[in-house]
Amino acid sequence: MRNETMKSVPLAHNRKTPPAVVAKRIIRYIPVFILLVFFAFLLLAPLLWMCLGAFKSDPEVLTYPPRFFPVGNNFLKNWENVLQQIDFWGMTVNTAIYAIGTTIPAMFVNALAGYAFARFRFRGKNFLFLLFLATMMIPFQVIMVPLYLEVYYIGWLNSFWGLIIPKIASAYWIFLCRAAFEGLPKDLEDAARIDGMNEFGIFTRIMLPLITPTMITVLLLSINNCWNDLLWPMIVASKSSMRTLSNGLAIFIGNRTDNYSSAFTAAAVSMIPMLILYLFGQKYFVAGQATSGIKG
Repeated sequence: MRNETMKSVPLAHNRKTPPAVVAKRIIRYIPVFILLVFFAFLLLAPLLWMCLGAFKSDPEVLTYPPRFFPVGNNFLKNWENVLQQIDFWGMTVNTAIYAIGTTIPAMFVNALAGYAFARFRFRGKNFLFLLFLATMMIPFQVIMVPLYLEVYYIGWLNSFWGLIIPKIASAYWIFLCRAAFEGLPKDLEDAARIDGMNEFGIFTRIMLPLITPTMITVLLLSINNCWNDLLWPMIVASKSSMRTLSNGLAIFIGNRTDNYSSAFTAAAVSMIPMLILYLFGQKYFVAGQATSGIKG
């Protein structure tokens, strides 16, 4: 009897929504969709202009009124000019060493600091953490000269040590790691201590793998910051053999040069590694940004 009653009553999820209701919902969200498309275009327009500029000649780039799409294909000619004017591949290697050499130790050092602030109890912990956060309010230009003098007296000018070491520690990465570790249950480390595992083992084997999204976020943002960094490599690495891609791209535009098409071409090609890296780590990046500030 019960089965017959259930068969006679149609399930709610099998009912079809009336077309009028569907149309009303679509009309309701059309303004929101148009607004999102407008802001997406504002964000993507400079990127599209740069990529399309790689296929233009210099007269096309400077034409007024400007043309969004190129008339012909000048990419190969522009790329030849780039290779003739700068050591593109050598600068790419320098940038990769700078980015990877900074990011790998930064992930470990800042995760250690974040773990200490999140899980340990010691005198002055909150005050010390506030001091770390206060450094985020100081512009880099303020500490640029003292940092340069330190590197100079140590003898690290025009070396990867001078590029990498001052960039490893970051208050922002420590803040992200601390928030991620605070969201983990304390029972995990208590159980590990009962089993006889030391603190470093708890950190590396149990706690660190649980904040993988946050660590991927640190990886992506740190590599991107180093890849696009212009000021610090320009100060520390003055030799041509130590220049990074950002310094090389600055050569095309200046007081005596205005080779915009070559600059667009070099910038578009140099952007490809970061684009690929973000596409592969996008899922972890979004998860890390969403959960790093949530406490468990």
